[in-house]
Amino acid sequence: MYNLSYAETMDDICADEKLNELEAMNIVIAKLEQAKDSGPNSRETIEALFFTRRLWGYFLESLTDDNNELPTALRAQLISIGIWAIKETERIRQNESESLDPLIQINSIIRDSLNG
Repeated sequence: MYNLSYAETMDDICADEKLNELEAMNIVIAKLEQAKDSGPNSRETIEALFFTRRLWGYFLESLTDDNNELPTALRAQLISIGIWAIKETERIRQNESESLDPLIQINSIIRDSLNG
């Protein structure tokens, strides 16, 4: 039987959470890219916007949690990006914009920062 210290256990949990976030970002980016190829009113676009909104909703909830250990300035920046991403998904959904490129780009930047 292995005895893991609390710190080792927490490191494993945090690593898994980071990997989960990274994988979620990969899925959202893939869906956005597929939607871009399928057109603005396609089922793929609706699904991509839904997943993007859900993911950023999760991130915003996590970022506003008092137990979040990210530096305050970084949290504030990520919250601003999250609010923008949700507003942008709504603009596309309302046919006020057709370009998925900005969402793909910002999600790729965040994904790459999670990847180190």
